[in-house]
Amino acid sequence: MALTPSMPEALRWLRQAMRDLEAAHNDIQHSCPNWVLFKVHQALEKALVAAVLRRGEAFEGHGELMGMAQRLEAEEPELRGLVLDVQSLCDHGMDGKTTQYPSYHPFPMIPSEAFPSVDEEAVLKQAQKVLMTLKKHVGRE
Repeated sequence: MALTPSMPEALRWLRQAMRDLEAAHNDIQHSCPNWVLFKVHQALEKALVAAVLRRGEAFEGHGELMGMAQRLEAEEPELRGLVLDVQSLCDHGMDGKTTQYPSYHPFPMIPSEAFPSVDEEAVLKQAQKVLMTLKKHVGRE
């Protein structure tokens, strides 16, 4: 489903990204780091889509996060460091698949058991930084 690029559409996606990040924050310290990581992934994906839409580009479906970050950073000088920030989150385990599906882990492990050492606070702090950078970028004139 293609999205029509516009500021209102970009802001709509950004609003949902911020809500997803709030939902991730609500899961901290509830023994579900996979959900924190998944919700951070969702928030970051939507914020990146907002930045793409803000550029006036049509969005043709959900892209890979690193690819979107690389393209945005290459085209927008004020987003320097975006790729490193996204990579840092990925290194913590942020992912849309491994956080949800048992098939991404050796048997008999399930996603809720696969991230016991994740520093949820650090992940959220990093995600908040990235989303604030993207929010500032999307909202600029």
